[in-house]
Amino acid sequence: MTATRPDHADAAASFEPLRPKLTRIAYRMLGSVADAEDAVQEAFIRWMRTDRDGVREPEAFLRRSVTRLCLDQLKSARRKRETYVGPWLPDPVVEEGEEDDVTLPLMLALERLSPLERAAFLLHDVFGMSFDEVSETIQRDAATCRQLAARARAHVRQARPRYKVEKDRGLELAEAFFAASRSGDMKTLSAMLAADVSVHSDGGGKRPAFLQPVQGFDAVMKLWEKLAVVLKHYPSKLIRVAVINGLPGFVTLEADGELQTTALDIEDGKIVAVYVMRNPDKLKHLH
Repeated sequence: MTATRPDHADAAASFEPLRPKLTRIAYRMLGSVADAEDAVQEAFIRWMRTDRDGVREPEAFLRRSVTRLCLDQLKSARRKRETYVGPWLPDPVVEEGEEDDVTLPLMLALERLSPLERAAFLLHDVFGMSFDEVSETIQRDAATCRQLAARARAHVRQARPRYKVEKDRGLELAEAFFAASRSGDMKTLSAMLAADVSVHSDGGGKRPAFLQPVQGFDAVMKLWEKLAVVLKHYPSKLIRVAVINGLPGFVTLEADGELQTTALDIEDGKIVAVYVMRNPDKLKHLH
């Protein structure tokens, strides 16, 4: 067994306590767990090569490094999304340790921003960095960073939760939704859905999923009536109810042996959106 070089051990000792926070930044920038982990690992490799004695604030230095790596990654990610089969949803993250209001609908809204708008908004509005710090990170002057964040704010305002569903209540609704949708109890299910409810599913071309969101109460009810017939013969098993990307939901094992996550956006006690992740590539980290 090869001994760890002292300089590498020193780099790891200063880096590892910051890894969870850096990974959260990278994930919110990229929407992909694997890509976020890769960006953070690349930042660590660069950290090992850095003259660390000359770095006064390691956390700020590493935030800059990770954010810049993510900005580079977003350029290629956008090209991939243009050829993605069906709706794209961010990788499901189940019950993170630290809560904030970056829910799944907000992450989808962030997708419509330019990479720099996304970075300015996340670093300032979500992670609480000053505009001077944001300026140094994304290499634009502070006034430009303010404009970027303001434009982003205007675009994502509707996607920010107006109020949070109390966690236990949200998980109760998620469990009730699972039971009603799997048993074919259409009466209970219909009482849970908002008039403008929508269903979004991401199969990535790897598993069956809807190529367009299903919109509106009547269309969604017809969908679940059809699914109830299929699920009677090919049932899914509830693994756990959980908070998924800031929303109440559940993890299931489907009849094809693959995992699936379902997240529910709830307003005024009614489900306004259902987000189903079926792409096995985006579920690997949950195994």
